[in-house]
Amino acid sequence: MKNIKVIVVDDSALMRKIISDMINSTDDMEVIDSCRNGQDLMTKLSVLSPHVITLDVEMPIMDGLTTLREIKRRNIDIPTIILSSLSQSGTELSIDCLEAGAFDIVPKPSGTISLDIDKVKVELLSKIKVAYGRKNQNSKINKLEDRTKVEERPIVEVKRKGYQKVDVKGYIDAVVIGASTGGPKALYTVVTALPENVGVPIFIVQHMPIGFTKAFADRLNANSDIKVVEAQDKELINKDTVYIAPAGLHMEVGSDNRIHLNSEPTMWGVRPAVDKLFISASKVYENHLLSVVLTGMGKDGAGGTVQVKDNGGITISQDESTSTIYGMPKATFETGKVDLVCPIDEVPVQIVRILTSNRR
Repeated sequence: MKNIKVIVVDDSALMRKIISDMINSTDDMEVIDSCRNGQDLMTKLSVLSPHVITLDVEMPIMDGLTTLREIKRRNIDIPTIILSSLSQSGTELSIDCLEAGAFDIVPKPSGTISLDIDKVKVELLSKIKVAYGRKNQNSKINKLEDRTKVEERPIVEVKRKGYQKVDVKGYIDAVVIGASTGGPKALYTVVTALPENVGVPIFIVQHMPIGFTKAFADRLNANSDIKVVEAQDKELINKDTVYIAPAGLHMEVGSDNRIHLNSEPTMWGVRPAVDKLFISASKVYENHLLSVVLTGMGKDGAGGTVQVKDNGGITISQDESTSTIYGMPKATFETGKVDLVCPIDEVPVQIVRILTSNRR
């Protein structure tokens, strides 16, 4: 029985067929309808109840962004996965869609080349399954919060043997942050809340399709006091700058005070990998490093967090209730090497507190 019901929205009849064929080829999901634009979708949602929606961003009559805003206005709780071209307008609209509540982005297949289509298929089906699982998890969390009337999500200072409180006894020279599914929105919350003069460089790995990280970095830069850029190979590292790892390339910190990008094999099936960044930065900054793991599926960042803590650094992970996917933060927490567990709104507060507690 196919238990995951999907609606496909795209103005191209060919693309609707390609995407539908991908989804219908599996044993556990099926396309229950397709739509030419957002207006068509909104009409059909009055009679259909899909578990997940795939949504094109560039469409006539009602585009993807307008559609997402209408879904939100109507309080419709259906996770939506954006399928976008790599055009400049497509990538920029996709970032808008993430801010408007889209679950994740998948690049459109660029043609009929089987290798390209197969790669997109694997990514799309994986994200549909995760979105479906998250929808069920949200239902349970909402019921629990309604029942217990949770009003606050506290910061948890994790107690370990011989360790009572996160007191900053030294100084921090750099911050590393890792995120995946749900990360763009979480990172927007964190980065836009940081002051211009944090006094250290900040390095970020966000799992994102190739072609989208430049638009993401530009959006953060336009809305933040602190400078945000997409990192470049051999770039000199400066304080008061946020460096976003380019999609498709690992980002490492070098002892020469430069960023090093490479296309070495994936870790955990991803490139860039959070662990690659954390481990390299820990070797350079040793006990003067602060690491943060945010929402995302999988366990990327857990191993790097262990090294950061073992080298004397400070470690933070996002809490379950504010994570879109409590995978990476959970795996990180379960290492026993996390100092603080924070709701997302408190993450920038704690970063600034730690950075200013004992400046060098």
